[in-house]
Formats: sequence, structure tokens, C-alpha cells
Amino acid sequence: MGSDVEDAVDARLAARLAELRAERGWSLGELAERSGVSRSTLSRAERAEISPTASLLNRLCHVYGRTMSRLLSEVEAAPALTVRAADQAIWEDRASGFVRRSVSPPHAGLRGELVEGRLTAGADIAYDRPPVPGLEQHIWVLDGTLVVTAQDVEHRLAPGDCLRLRVWGPTRFRCPGPADVRYALVVVLP
Repeated sequence: MGSDVEDAVDARLAARLAELRAERGWSLGELAERSGVSRSTLSRAERAEISPTASLLNRLCHVYGRTMSRLLSEVEAAPALTVRAADQAIWEDRASGFVRRSVSPPHAGLRGELVEGRLTAGADIAYDRPPVPGLEQHIWVLDGTLVVTAQDVEHRLAPGDCLRLRVWGPTRFRCPGPADVRYALVVVLP
């Protein structure tokens, strides 16, 4: 069961997803066609009946031309210059074992952001497309092992390793274990 803070973020996220669709004048059917996500799932996500998975948010971000960080920053409080560790927004995809911490102070007008990602041992997340084509990513492993597949090339990263890439197609983040992986992700809009 989620905390009150997590529930509030999910409620604001649901409202923002509904706003984005309404701003474009799309029906649920039109959004379903554009995103490849079923109408019922979209409807439940917009009513906060479900907490969207990382994969679902990625598909919606692609359709709306946003990074996941930008979308999540839009449901957070007003931008600040400093965000203390205790105040950094954390979002979890419990189904996949993914935890995402927004390290950078949120600011929709800036192009770069820093995120901490954590995957439990055995977690495997596949994204069918980038939220924004040509998105630049720097992935720096802090603890554990991370296997990233991009453009059909598999990159096995150990602590201290850093992978830099532009994302144009499907990607996959996998934690082979035996321990969980923690990594820093720098995302830069093209």
C-alpha cells in the first residue's frame, strides 16, 4: 500500500495525463492509437485507478514529446534551485522493480536533468521507443551491474562505468544480479 505522498503524486500525475490529452483535443481512442496503449488502461491511469508503469509512461511521454522527468516535474511543486535529498521526488514501478529519484531540482525550461535509478536483481525493463527521439543519456553505474541494450548492442556496465548514447529506438535496462543496481542517469533533451 502506498504512502499519502505517493498517492498524492499518483493523483497529480493522473490529472496531468488527462490535461495533456485534453490540450490536444484527443479522445481516449485517438490517444490509444497514437500510443499503442489500450483505452481502458489509459482511462484507469487518468482516473488514478492504477499507478502507471515506467513502460506506459514512456509511451505517453513519446506521444506528448516529453521526457519522463519533465512529465514528473510538471506534477511536482514549483521549481527550486536546491532540492534536499529528503525532498527529492521518488517514483516507483513496483511491478518491474524500478525506483526513480529526481535528483535535479525540477525545471521545465531546462534541457538537462539528473536522475538516480535503482533496479532490483532480476529486473528487466524494455522501452519500445524514447520519450523524445535523439534524447541524450549518460548512464553511470554507482553500485551493482547494469546491462543496457540500445540499437541492438548490449552494454554490460560495472560500478564506475559510464555509457553515453543518443536514444533513437528501443532500449532495455536489465539488472542481472546478484545484487541490485544503482545508477545515475543524466538526460539531455536534443
